Amino acid sequence: MSQPLLSRYYFDGIYIPAGLLVVGTVIVKREWTLYAALVALVLGAIKYFRTLPKKVLKKDQFQEFELKEKTVISHNVAIYRFGLPAPTSILGLPIGQHISIGAVLEQPDGSTKEIVRSYTPISGDHQPGYFDVLIKSYPTGNISRHMAGLQVGQTIRVKGPKGAFVYTPNMVRHFGMIAGGTGITPMLQVVRAIIRGRKAGDTTQVDLIFANVTPQDILLKEDLDALAAEDSGFRVHYVLDKPPAGWTGGVGYVTPDMITKWLPKPADDVKILLCGPPPMISGLKKSTEALGFKKARPVSKLEDQVFAF
Repeated sequence: MSQPLLSRYYFDGIYIPAGLLVVGTVIVKREWTLYAALVALVLGAIKYFRTLPKKVLKKDQFQEFELKEKTVISHNVAIYRFGLPAPTSILGLPIGQHISIGAVLEQPDGSTKEIVRSYTPISGDHQPGYFDVLIKSYPTGNISRHMAGLQVGQTIRVKGPKGAFVYTPNMVRHFGMIAGGTGITPMLQVVRAIIRGRKAGDTTQVDLIFANVTPQDILLKEDLDALAAEDSGFRVHYVLDKPPAGWTGGVGYVTPDMITKWLPKPADDVKILLCGPPPMISGLKKSTEALGFKKARPVSKLEDQVFAF
């Protein structure tokens, strides 16, 4: 993200050096003042444009990014931080879209094959210089197992952006979100964008149902709880398939009753967002239709009332 024009960054790096160049010229050789001012202007402009964020994603071309940090969350979940080419670089990923991660992997028969999977970063373009991806590795997951074996200094191949959903402030009055497991990542991306946009007038309300098996499976719970505590327009409702004793949240699968209780009612200015395992999404599409929401398409489009990532 670029610095405010009146920030100390620009005063120290551009305004003061330019001023010293002009003042020094006035003192030493006054007749060159105009030339000094022009030189200061050109040099200042060059430095300014070099500080602007540069988008690095290419839609149709894989690029390599180096793993800088790996933060282990649990035995099969980690946050992977990849460096961008420069401290001012940004992915250039619109809110609601995702990236493709590809790798050439050995197959059981000994051959090799390029495998590509989609992931939504949990960081954003307001955080230049890097991007973070939260990945849960599965025994049968090609890319997720490959990622779990990555060491700092190794690279992955990424291209994008991809996806039919792009968030714009106040696109609806109220979002109802339902996520399962790692399906929380696009929801978190949208929620954070809404809360960041409050000062600029984003009034979007959000209710999120987050379904998991056990409390230990609830990814990024601290982040979600902190956002809910910070912003009264965002509420999160947890559902567990195997709850502990004393659990006060939802139990079992996400039911029509839970949707009715926690999410907004069908309306033209309401949108339901879904992300999770395919069987879950299939069931939720039927449930939302039965509750009066417009029927979800097999492949969602931005204008759909029920959108599945």
